[in-house]
Amino acid sequence: MITKDIAYECDGKALTGYLADGADGRRVPGVLVCHQGMGLTEHAKERARMLAELGHVAFALDMYGEVATSRERVMALIGDLAGNPALLRRRADAGLDVLKAQPGVDPGRLAAIGYCFGGGVVLEMARCHPELACVVAFHPGLTSQPEHDDRKIRPKVMVCAGVHDPLIPPAARERFIALMNEAEADWQLLTYSHAGHSFTDRTVDALGMPGFFHHTPTDRRSWAAMRDLFDETMGRV
Repeated sequence: MITKDIAYECDGKALTGYLADGADGRRVPGVLVCHQGMGLTEHAKERARMLAELGHVAFALDMYGEVATSRERVMALIGDLAGNPALLRRRADAGLDVLKAQPGVDPGRLAAIGYCFGGGVVLEMARCHPELACVVAFHPGLTSQPEHDDRKIRPKVMVCAGVHDPLIPPAARERFIALMNEAEADWQLLTYSHAGHSFTDRTVDALGMPGFFHHTPTDRRSWAAMRDLFDETMGRV
């Protein structure tokens, strides 16, 4: 496995992503990894390495150009992008371009996965990038979905959600289903018992936020579900 930081730009903004390349001289699927609300931390980098261990080329993009050190800064950074969807798409597209440029990436086998804030990013990418085979959103925030969205979705979509996630209440799950059907998507919504928000993050319990906690069984099961979808849409490596 080759790992390295990659500096790039979007609209003049300096960004630094993280590459984990498990191609070993082959042409293999490329997977974009979209980070949580704090920014590109060790969590997303670890996931990129896990993907490289499976034989993929993974690029963990940088949506902010910084790592937030307070909850207030997290909310400000998310708000800046959520309030400017065109900028959010350009930042995501810039990361995808870096992934596509890697020599080991098969351009016909591309996917994107995201966590929390990054889960929302990949769900948006599903509407803009028909070349993606699939997108997988782990514990995304779904409380601010629109009533309607007439853009069709071609990649297959999977959302992995904890039943106790305060950012994915039952009404939000129903809204997601309605939007996916409206978009004519091939979708899955996997809801896990005993799990809340950020169930993939071993450090989240330290924040002491209600409904935010790591859950090892759900982390393992959701990763296995993602791998099954990858095998279905991009073939085994």
